[in-house]
Amino acid sequence: MLPTIGDVIESMIDYNHGCPELINHALKVYAFAKGIGEKEELTREKMKILEIAAVLHDIGIRVSEEKYESFSGKYQQIEGPPIAEEILTGLGYDRKIIDRVCFLIAHHHEYDAIDDLDYQILVEADFLVNLYEEHTRHSAINAAKNSIFKTKTGKAFLDNLFNRSYPKPSLFAADLKKRAMEAN
Repeated sequence: MLPTIGDVIESMIDYNHGCPELINHALKVYAFAKGIGEKEELTREKMKILEIAAVLHDIGIRVSEEKYESFSGKYQQIEGPPIAEEILTGLGYDRKIIDRVCFLIAHHHEYDAIDDLDYQILVEADFLVNLYEEHTRHSAINAAKNSIFKTKTGKAFLDNLFNRSYPKPSLFAADLKKRAMEAN
């Protein structure tokens, strides 16, 4: 039986057990990457690679924290590919897919080396989640839009998330902000 994205998600959740923040981050990046990839009409093979890379893009964080006492992007890029390779080999993925996924993980914090649409979309999906999770200021969001975002869909998602005003703030969003402030 061929491995599925569900198998990759299950492996990522198992690896990151006890850390819902890492698991939720990966699943949010996966959802945005899948949405952008479909709207940008990626080929089936590139879509598969993108989805796997999105789920596993931060798989090196735990090892980075243990080895370097840091979850800096440069350490994630060093430590993530060997873990991803082990997971994907164990699941039975072909070498071509494993190599590209590991390349994307090894470079997903390098924005000047983007070589293809799967890489671009992974970066945009990660940015969409990070901009929200890090409570990024509006000026920095617009700077990211101008310097990082290239796809029509990624830009539209960003605008709809952050750059449209509504007459009344969402009660759900207000509650999330309140809880975040209380937790700090």
